[in-house]
Amino acid sequence: MAAHNQLGAQGEEMAKQWLQEQGFTLLDFNWRIGRFEIDIICLKENKLHFVEVKCRKGTWMGLPESRVNRKKLNNLRSAGAAYLRQKKLRIWVSYDILSITVFSKEKTEYFLIEDVY
Repeated sequence: MAAHNQLGAQGEEMAKQWLQEQGFTLLDFNWRIGRFEIDIICLKENKLHFVEVKCRKGTWMGLPESRVNRKKLNNLRSAGAAYLRQKKLRIWVSYDILSITVFSKEKTEYFLIEDVY
């Protein structure tokens, strides 16, 4: 597995743990439909959250959330709409980005940007 793919997988595991610690109930991971994917789907206070996870080591190449462009947000929105249709859900939703920056084994920063779309 390429180093960036390994970091991405580790980031998603870190995200799951962090979201649970923040009071989210995890529902689905790496949910796919066609060419679209949602990293994490979770619930908090009667709102469904579709979460795109971005993880980087350090900030020398920019912040992790800067890697989420308009196309990625549109894909996240399309996937979220498909999830709601497939599960026949009518609920408030939030499209979020969870940015994780790993500085060292002892220092990791989490930044949740809610309702980006």
